[in-house]
Amino acid sequence: MNPIRDQHIPGVLRLHAPVEPAVPLVFDSPHSGTDYPADFGAMAPVAELRAAEDTFDDDLYGAAPGLGAPLLCALFPRLYIDPNRAETDMDPAEIEGAWDGPPLSPGAKSRLGQGVVWTRRPPGLPVYDGKLPAAALRARIEGYHRPYHRALARVLDATAARFGGYYHVNCHSMPSLASNMSAEPPGTKRPDIVLGTLDGLTAGPELVDAVRAHLSGRGLDVRVNEWFKGLHIIRAAGDPARGRHSLQIEVNRRLYMDEERIGKGPGYATIRSVFTDLIENLRRFAAARPPGPK
Repeated sequence: MNPIRDQHIPGVLRLHAPVEPAVPLVFDSPHSGTDYPADFGAMAPVAELRAAEDTFDDDLYGAAPGLGAPLLCALFPRLYIDPNRAETDMDPAEIEGAWDGPPLSPGAKSRLGQGVVWTRRPPGLPVYDGKLPAAALRARIEGYHRPYHRALARVLDATAARFGGYYHVNCHSMPSLASNMSAEPPGTKRPDIVLGTLDGLTAGPELVDAVRAHLSGRGLDVRVNEWFKGLHIIRAAGDPARGRHSLQIEVNRRLYMDEERIGKGPGYATIRSVFTDLIENLRRFAAARPPGPK
C-alpha cells in the first residue's frame, strides 16, 4: 500500500502521489510557484518579478506521478520565500524590527540579495522599498518554508522506509544568460543542462552518470557541478552512504521558454518529452539498482 497521499495546501504546495507500482524515485520543484501572496509588498508589479520563477518546471516533470514517482511542487514564488535556502540564510541588515528566531547566518546568496527572502530581483533591482519586517519573515518561514520542507521530508522518509533509500531529483531552471546577480560575468552563455551534487556529496556517481548519459544522448550539452552545484534542499536530502541520493538538475530556459514574455517556446513539447523519457529511464534505473546503503 502506498504511504504517500496527494496533498494540497492552497497557495503553498501541491504533492502529487505516485501511481502504483511505485519506485524509489522522488521529484520536487521548489521554484515553479506562480501564486503571489497578497501581502508580498513588492515595489514592482508581478509582471516585473516573474523572471525569478522556474516557470513550467513542475510541468516538465509532470509525468512522474503516473510513472510511480511522487512530485512535490511549491505554489508560492521563490522571491516571496525560497525553499532552497536555509531559513536562517538572511542578512540581519535587511530586517526591520527585533528578530526572535534562530540566529540569522547569511551566506553567499544573501550577499547577492538572494537569501531565504530575496531582496533583489533580476537583473539586480530591489524587491522592496525598505527593509523586510521581522514579523513578515517569521510568517513566511512558518507558513510556507517549513510546510514545504515538512512535506518533502515526509515523502523522502516514507520512500526510504519502503525501499531502503531513494533517488531524489531537485528540479530547477536557469536563465540562458548570466545577469549581474550571478557568479559568472553578466552575459555569460550557459550550457543546456547542469547537474549538481555539491561536488559529489549528495548523490552517487551511478545516478549522475545515468542522467548525464540520457540527456547527452539527446544532443544536450550537460555539465556536472559547474555554475550550479546545488544548495539547501539537496544538502538536506542527500546522504549516499545511507542510500539517500539527491541530484539537482538545472535546465536552460531557452530550450523551452520565451524568456522575455514568460511563455512556452517552440521547443517546449520536445523538451517535455525528453524529461518524460528521463523519468521512464530513471524508473528502470531505480528498479534495477535499489538505492539502499552499500
